[in-house]
Amino acid sequence: MEFYNILLHAHKGFAYLELLLVAAFLILLLVTMFGYSGNISKAFRKVTLFTMIFFHVQFLIGIVMLITNFTKGLDMSMVMKNADLRFQYVEHPFSMLIAAVLMTIINKKFKTIEKLTIPMTSLGLVAIALFVFAFPWARVFG
Repeated sequence: MEFYNILLHAHKGFAYLELLLVAAFLILLLVTMFGYSGNISKAFRKVTLFTMIFFHVQFLIGIVMLITNFTKGLDMSMVMKNADLRFQYVEHPFSMLIAAVLMTIINKKFKTIEKLTIPMTSLGLVAIALFVFAFPWARVFG
């Protein structure tokens, strides 16, 4: 059980860093979107890269935790009937997976384009919306 607690504390600790990175990404996205030139700065590229990296680290730690819980004999019919368990074991991981994939696409596109486009802005906002939806606010700040 100690291994699971280490993963849990790491997952929770990285969540604070991820919140800061997502906030920085959102601010830079809005500044670039409403800026006069729309040019993607080096700082924006770096924040996007680190946000993507932390999404992936968080996702890998979460998958290991999920597998650890399912190997203990977690019953999926019980999980789907309970809203809290369904959020923890189904909605949270899949929403974060989609957000991580979107951040990967954004990071890849930002390497090749110089100006922020509407599709890239939309992808960024969808990734942030999925992150905000799937973030366990009560568990991290409770």
